[in-house]
Amino acid sequence: MCSQETSSISVISTFSCIIVHIVALSELAFSKVDPPSSHEITRAAVWIRLIHVMEDGKTKSNGNTKDVRLHVDEKPNGREEGRYYIPARYILTFMSFLGFFNVYCLRANLSVAIVSMVNSTTKENASVTEECPEPTKANNTNSTSTTSTGEFDWDEKTQGLILGAFFYGYIVTQIPGGWLAGRFGGKRLFAYGLLCTSVLTLVTPLAARAGVGVVVAVRVLEGIGEAVTFPAMHSMWGVWSPVYERSKAVAFSHGGSHLGTVFALSISGILCQNGFAGGWPSVFYVFGALGCLWFIGWMFLISETPATHPRISDKERRYIESNLGAKAETVNIPWKSIFTCKALWGTAAGHFAFNWGSFSMLTCLPTYMKNILHYDVKEEGFLSALPSVMLWVTQIFAGYLADYLRGNGYLTTVVTRKIFYPLGAVIAMGLLIGTCFVGCNHTLAVILLTLAVGFSGFSTAGHNPNHLDIAPRFAGLLYGITNTIASVPGFLGPEIVGVLTNNNQTSGQWHIFFFLTAAVYGAGALLFCLLAEGEEQEWARAPPSATSAATQEKEVALDETTATSQEKTVSSEEKTVTSHEKNTRL
Repeated sequence: MCSQETSSISVISTFSCIIVHIVALSELAFSKVDPPSSHEITRAAVWIRLIHVMEDGKTKSNGNTKDVRLHVDEKPNGREEGRYYIPARYILTFMSFLGFFNVYCLRANLSVAIVSMVNSTTKENASVTEECPEPTKANNTNSTSTTSTGEFDWDEKTQGLILGAFFYGYIVTQIPGGWLAGRFGGKRLFAYGLLCTSVLTLVTPLAARAGVGVVVAVRVLEGIGEAVTFPAMHSMWGVWSPVYERSKAVAFSHGGSHLGTVFALSISGILCQNGFAGGWPSVFYVFGALGCLWFIGWMFLISETPATHPRISDKERRYIESNLGAKAETVNIPWKSIFTCKALWGTAAGHFAFNWGSFSMLTCLPTYMKNILHYDVKEEGFLSALPSVMLWVTQIFAGYLADYLRGNGYLTTVVTRKIFYPLGAVIAMGLLIGTCFVGCNHTLAVILLTLAVGFSGFSTAGHNPNHLDIAPRFAGLLYGITNTIASVPGFLGPEIVGVLTNNNQTSGQWHIFFFLTAAVYGAGALLFCLLAEGEEQEWARAPPSATSAATQEKEVALDETTATSQEKTVSSEEKTVTSHEKNTRL
């Protein structure tokens, strides 16, 4: 009964999130590529009125420019854009969404699979009085704990090493990933990074059977491959996404990471119990194959730039290329100012604390669900996915709310950041501490852990955009620095769990880790509030050059001249219509 309920909740949550993303993409895909200007709308309306007058002498136009837009269909040179033309940049957005979906599937699958890989029947835990009974057998005094009969005798310390090995590689290529994307192109770097991880995932069962050292090496290499995906995609947005579409494009594509976590944790439990090739190996075969299929689709559908895309319309290409914003100038990086900036270290502290909670729960929660709460592998897979669902929802809500408060002048930038970060961190801290006092109440423990991870999403509206606040010209570099530091919890958290619970899987040992995580949340909130700032730093500002100022003046003068010319043309066309109306009446 419990398994059916948790399965239903997780499946509904997953497909609801996917439907939301598909609906959002549909709204974008079937809209005009770029809205016509007011002069184009007016001119179209004038000519339509003129045609009506000449045909039947009656003016049928009611001046509704919205209706005019639906019926006017420009056909530029090259590929024509019909009503159902899907812009190439929206295909890129959806494929990047699927890419990050696969990235996190490949990252999270081991967290569930390792529960079935390890042989827990060799461990003697019958004398541990702190262990909770199984949820479905709480009133049965003769019941025995579920045990895994996997083929590997890995203790908790070894498991922690294997789970954290991915992040040893992930931390290495964070900053070099940006340089590689600029040197070789974001399309190929993203594709080959994910393909590398997919192929290594396919050989993970062989690596595990070859020995602990081999599987650890494979996971490190997977981390190296995945680390370049985010910098690569940011590089592609720089040449594909118009200025005023970037927030939506990035938010949509990054949403795939959260849904990938939910999907991987949910499906991995099912595959471990009912999959092929002995159960747990099927987890790696399925997700590795999905990554390889995505690679084929990406290489065929995506191009490095709009100019090299074989199927993009001329109109969309011109629209993208004319709305990319100012090109980055070659500047000297003020390394000393960056590393002595207290605001950067406040953001880094907040980033580290957030990742400590989210990475630790992602990696270690399935083990806690199985060894302490005694859910079977299918149940713990679904239950471990629930925090990721709530985290995804909370992040989106917090982002929109923060922008609304700033955009309408209710809060300044620095106040907004210093409200949202501690809000998420303090709530998560309190809920984690509360988990330590619920005893063997399985339902309440799952609810508190889910809420703790979910509410921590409010913190992302504090530290995530703060790089852009303090140094927009160097935001990518600053993010690489803080994300390198914030990747440490990915391997340090599992290592600590392994040390605490090694041959001592008790609720008391896990409570120590929960208290430690709560303390990290609190320290991160304190440091962020003390050090973070919301204004652009002096060292990050660049005085406008004389050349750029002159160029801007010329552009303004040209725009004014063009606008005057267009107004005269429209006025002349309106006079022509009036003349035809008079002749028709006569």
